[in-house]
Amino acid sequence: MAVQVEKFSTVLSALSESLQKLGFAQSGELQIGEEDAAAVYTSDKGALQIKYKAERVEVYTAEDAETLESAGKRLVVSLLPADANDKDVRYVTGEINETIQNRFGTKAPLQKKQNQKMPQTVSKAAVKAGSFYDPNTLASKLCLVFPELREPYKANLAAYGEFLAEEFFENYGTPRVIAAINENRPATMKKLFQTLNEIYEDGTNDTQSLIAVTILGALNNDQILLARCVDYMSETMAPPVIEVNRFLATSAGKKAKKKMQSPPPYKPKKKKKQGFLSQMMAGGGGMAPPAI
Repeated sequence: MAVQVEKFSTVLSALSESLQKLGFAQSGELQIGEEDAAAVYTSDKGALQIKYKAERVEVYTAEDAETLESAGKRLVVSLLPADANDKDVRYVTGEINETIQNRFGTKAPLQKKQNQKMPQTVSKAAVKAGSFYDPNTLASKLCLVFPELREPYKANLAAYGEFLAEEFFENYGTPRVIAAINENRPATMKKLFQTLNEIYEDGTNDTQSLIAVTILGALNNDQILLARCVDYMSETMAPPVIEVNRFLATSAGKKAKKKMQSPPPYKPKKKKKQGFLSQMMAGGGGMAPPAI
């Protein structure tokens, strides 16, 4: 347990500056039990509990510290196994920080649609510095591979005032990628998978799920199409993509896919409240596709 607590403490230490900027201060010392550890933070925005248990880091929020245990709402859960390396710890930290920023951070009002600027993408330099590729960056990169996606991408931003990943990929991005795989043109396949491999390697959990489930999961376990992709996929991306396709071919997978294809209607975000887009294969909080 000592090793896990040390890694958990590393996550908390990396989050401390961001939490302070949001007005959160740690309430009391780090509580360490026989099988878990937890830290509580409070501010005028509410209370947070960041908890480690059973190789998982979970974040809960409530109106105040006293109601965290009884009425806390889970914001995110991320795996932190005992054998986690530095990159795993950095990944968990980034995911939790992104979730907390989305929940408690303040954003500038959206500009009028006719003057709306394109959302900023995550650069390679930013990734090297510790950031992760997000769904918007994945979409932007795919527009470079398939220029015909630019107009649907811009239309998505104009319609929703922000980038809505599910709408874009399910209606435009995924069909274009599957068409390219069917066409099987070497130059296009190479360019496509160079992009997917790069984004998957350093992408957020949501971004990895978009690639493995929403996009390449649409291969429907077609062994011919999968064989074409394996020649181009990285060693990191190939196993989860194959596993996702196998799962989606099972009765449980087909049921899950049917549910995914009938999502609730989009609802614009209300002030001080941001909805979370559930990801296929997630146990809660946007976990990555199943590992092999």
